[in-house]
Amino acid sequence: MNLGRNANAILPREKGAAPLDIVIAIMAFLAALALGASLIAERTALGWRAGLSDRLTVQIVPPAQDAPGAGLDRETDAALAVLRATPGIAHAAPLSQDQTLALVQPWIGSDALVAELPLPRLIDATITPGAQVDLAALTHELKKAAPDSLVDDHARWISRLKALAEAITWSAYGILLLIAIATAATVAFATRAGLEAYHEIVALLHQMGAQSRFIARAFERHYFVSTLGASLVGAALAALFFASVGGLEFAGVEAVPFLPPLGLRLAEMPWLLLVPAVSGIIALATARISVLAALRQIY
Repeated sequence: MNLGRNANAILPREKGAAPLDIVIAIMAFLAALALGASLIAERTALGWRAGLSDRLTVQIVPPAQDAPGAGLDRETDAALAVLRATPGIAHAAPLSQDQTLALVQPWIGSDALVAELPLPRLIDATITPGAQVDLAALTHELKKAAPDSLVDDHARWISRLKALAEAITWSAYGILLLIAIATAATVAFATRAGLEAYHEIVALLHQMGAQSRFIARAFERHYFVSTLGASLVGAALAALFFASVGGLEFAGVEAVPFLPPLGLRLAEMPWLLLVPAVSGIIALATARISVLAALRQIY
């Protein structure tokens, strides 16, 4: 029996297929959101790590003296001299009072009293790419020149950022796995229901000599096209969401402190096409396995 080209026309689209399409589209939308979140987390973590690597921050804590300003200035100048004389340090410069206030404002606000707080002096130092700086020796020299100095090489923050990005990424992968399982279960249920709805057509085809593979091919094409279309809609809605969120900054909406930009870049958008592609493959395989298993039980 040679009905290969018309196999996808054997099963007409059900009148009640809209709920299934809606469920698939919603799951694809959630999967695309999870995938986009993992991309944003990885990109943000890479940016933060790149910004912190090859850099040092030296804090000059306000000393307990009658003239803290003079003490801070003296120790800041001494620390700068040590840093600029250290091999491997490409640049060292103190942060202004306004720059220091801008760093603490997300935590303590911009009240007028903030300017009166005894904030430490900060020195930003850049390490020459590829150079190795002996932090222990540098810390010792800084302590001798500026007893109230503290050296931060950002290693702890880089480690925490890496762990956070990995946690978000693996959580997104877990969500994607759950959605894939839910998609497979939904298609399997719909396939079984389709076999019941088209029982007479399936029985007639079987009596006419159609092989189980031919019948399974009709079902798998049917649910592949349906799932692919619905998941494309869900992924498109997710892309629209990321594009609209990314465009809020251009509309004058300020970003939330401590949170990275939640929009996807244009070059990252094609990754969302993985969602309908994988969804279609899952539907194709699930429908075929379900139909062949059911036909073995019936015939």
